[in-house]
Amino acid sequence: MFAASDLYPGIEPFRDGFLDVGDGHSLYWETVGNPAAPPVLFLHGGPGAGCGAVHRRFFDPQAWQVVLFDQRGAGRSRPLGMTEANTTAHLIDDIEKLRVSLGIAQWVLFGGSWGSTLALAYAQAHPGRVTAMVLRGVFLGRPQEIEWFFGGIRAIFPDAHADFVGHLRPAERSDILGSYHARLFDPDPRVHRPAAHAWCQYEARCSTLLPPRQLVTESARPETLLALARIEAHYFRNAMFLPPDGLLSGTKTIAAIPGVIVQGRYDMVCPPASAWALSRVWPAARLRMVAGAGHS
Repeated sequence: MFAASDLYPGIEPFRDGFLDVGDGHSLYWETVGNPAAPPVLFLHGGPGAGCGAVHRRFFDPQAWQVVLFDQRGAGRSRPLGMTEANTTAHLIDDIEKLRVSLGIAQWVLFGGSWGSTLALAYAQAHPGRVTAMVLRGVFLGRPQEIEWFFGGIRAIFPDAHADFVGHLRPAERSDILGSYHARLFDPDPRVHRPAAHAWCQYEARCSTLLPPRQLVTESARPETLLALARIEAHYFRNAMFLPPDGLLSGTKTIAAIPGVIVQGRYDMVCPPASAWALSRVWPAARLRMVAGAGHS
């Protein structure tokens, strides 16, 4: 089993700041590791989850210059939870603005879950800026993957799904995503806060192979849960702002970029079929299926 002790020791940024990307959004960014080493960009999940100190620890601090940033509306970026002017195309442009502002010519992309989606979308838009990719828990943004999260997953987590749907009135349950979206964006905290907690609780319960000692929802601030749930619902409701077939049709543009796909065999949030499909159309990538792993 994976443990935090398997990671590199904690490290503090040697540079950080905020980048104004327009549309009222200001992004928090930081760099850690070796300033003289090759750069790697960490792309967090969600969308809307933000970066944490633990994400710095995936990288050998002597071998890499690691750039981390909180995407629009997430983490320490401002304003928290803002969904206006917040689409996949905006995030791709933000990454380019960040690259230029830091004076980086090319970098490695490292992303998991939604971070894998954004990495693929950025690489397909700017292949010349990407030297390699490491993707974990692949999510391609296809309709069947979104439907799995809201429906199919109940075959494995019937109790978690029942609690998730049970938060809604019977009349709302024919459109789970639409009903949650309406509740999450209701201005009344008595409506949106319980909905955000139920949304994030459901995701957390389905994310690990074995139940964690403490779910993230038990210690997180209500504002953080609300931002994550709102941004996720916003993206899901808009098909992740991607073409109908997700990102598979664009893999020709990244065919020569080397990559490693790391996939948990028992990932119930982003099932292995997506990682397998990606590996079939990306000749320069190799797939590593991890037998004893889930999503997180």
